[in-house]
Amino acid sequence: MAATLSWSSLSKSFHFPRHHPRSLSLSPRITCSSSPSPSSPPLQFDISFAPPKPKPKQTPGPDPDSRDCSFISGAGQQLFIPWIVRGEDGQLKLQSHPPARLIHALAHADTKEKRAPKKDKPKGAAAAAAGEPKYSKAARRFYNENFRDPPQRLSKVLAAAGVASRRGSEELIFEGKVTVNGSVCNTPQTRVDPMKDVIYVNGNRLPKKLPPKVYLALNKPKGYICSAGEKESKSVLELFDDYLKILGKRNPGLSKPRLFTVGRLDVATSGLIIVTNDGDFAQKISHPSANLSKEYIAAVDGEVHKRHFMAISQGTVVDGIHCIPDSVELLPRQPDNSRPRLRIVVHEGRNHEVRELIKNAGLEIYSLKRVRIGGFRLPTDLGIGKHVELKPVDLQALGWKS
Repeated sequence: MAATLSWSSLSKSFHFPRHHPRSLSLSPRITCSSSPSPSSPPLQFDISFAPPKPKPKQTPGPDPDSRDCSFISGAGQQLFIPWIVRGEDGQLKLQSHPPARLIHALAHADTKEKRAPKKDKPKGAAAAAAGEPKYSKAARRFYNENFRDPPQRLSKVLAAAGVASRRGSEELIFEGKVTVNGSVCNTPQTRVDPMKDVIYVNGNRLPKKLPPKVYLALNKPKGYICSAGEKESKSVLELFDDYLKILGKRNPGLSKPRLFTVGRLDVATSGLIIVTNDGDFAQKISHPSANLSKEYIAAVDGEVHKRHFMAISQGTVVDGIHCIPDSVELLPRQPDNSRPRLRIVVHEGRNHEVRELIKNAGLEIYSLKRVRIGGFRLPTDLGIGKHVELKPVDLQALGWKS
């Protein structure tokens, strides 16, 4: 007799073991029975479950530094990308690290971006068309009032431009050879601005930009004068011809500075002298109010006794003024020079003052050399006839603050 089964009868016949699935060591077995009728034998079913899959064993990952190319991409493992390279034998092989030549190429690769060559900036109307920024009138006014040099006297501007000396510039103005903005100017005190005003001297226009300020220390040799007026005598300014050529190459388009000496040394005196083109600087350090001492070394003939020191210390009259030195000192004898040497320090620095002091004491000068002005001393390694540019610290030692 065919048995008829229903879901309700099957659900009542299943018996599941009450064990946790994870604690099953064997495949569970479930039996079910159904008896549709009392006379028929019960039906039984065998249901079993497959055992769980075993988990893969954890194996240590490959060493990146090893040369084998085995790699695992399973869970919990690091993925190594193999490199296919050609060995020395010419055969292709796999390895777990990049080839050495690739690492070397990356280390020495040029990572800088190649920029296009710079083009010349447009000027004037071209710059305005190119869209360069324009400064407002207020900005230009602020710059002119706070940073631009104020207008200066016409004679001073001509002297700074190298036209002539201050006195020579005044003579040119009085002679009517200077025009300002198209009109003849006969007043040296007229205030002008080379950047704004159009100035002509003897038909030649004065450049807008004045030459740079120059400050030099010269070791003057004997036989040179400190002015450029006499053509029959050698001037110390001739020693700067090569320097002016180099300066012209540094500043193309600018006129050469007109150099002159600060103070003077007579033709037979050597040593330190300052050369510049800055009139204010020259006037400042040469004025008696600067209170700069000047040190001289004088080699004399004969013997120096106490009476000579007394005579020099008492001073002498120069140009109607009694001049007294600051100090007088007898220096030790030199092995290569048997003549006595005197160190004399003066403040006035009048014409031939040191020579008059020694002459008044009854001594005869063999040589005279100036070695110091204020706090600046003549460098010992500076050869005769050579010069050196003064640094800001040297200018401060001379009492000048730019």
